[in-house]
Amino acid sequence: MVEILGVLVSLDIFSEMFCCDLTKCHGACCVEGDAGAPVNMDEVSELEDACDVIWKDLPAKAQQQIEAEGVVYPDRDGDLVTQIINNKDCVFVRYDNISTDGGKTKGPRCALCAIDSAFREGRVKWQKPISCALYPIRIKEIGGSPALNYHRWDICKPARELGKKLNLPIYKFLKEPLIRRFGQEWYDECCIVAEELKKAGYI
Repeated sequence: MVEILGVLVSLDIFSEMFCCDLTKCHGACCVEGDAGAPVNMDEVSELEDACDVIWKDLPAKAQQQIEAEGVVYPDRDGDLVTQIINNKDCVFVRYDNISTDGGKTKGPRCALCAIDSAFREGRVKWQKPISCALYPIRIKEIGGSPALNYHRWDICKPARELGKKLNLPIYKFLKEPLIRRFGQEWYDECCIVAEELKKAGYI
């Protein structure tokens, strides 16, 4: 790991290639796994506020789950995560066909984040939980400092293949959410460190 302005970063973040390919994975990360997306306390109110806007975008089962249990629950480790339905789907998932040719024809049916879709449409100002935006990076605390690690998941094989094709390392693919979480100054330093690691032959 290397330290960048108080943040520990795994070398995988610089060396591994990644680019989400919804045409192949169909948004599986939003519906697979045994728990919802990690959230912090500040994000709970954002999720609740977003519900007022996207409520009609959510399936009936998701609406019922939120009405009964709220937008989050504690997982087995006691950490807050978004509610799920059918023991897999995040309650904020909506399904839609994505276009692969600029909107001329409908593409495959994919699981999409209703909050993220509303953000891109200008209906909400908050995009989605930072844990979702940063995936496949996961943040853990080590000695009081945030540590960024690469979470390798079989369902993301298409993303690794596309990332290699585009020669796009994780830190570049996730430029916007990394800036959102740590700031422009931190990201600029991250890019400098990446170049230094390349010159030294570490990546």
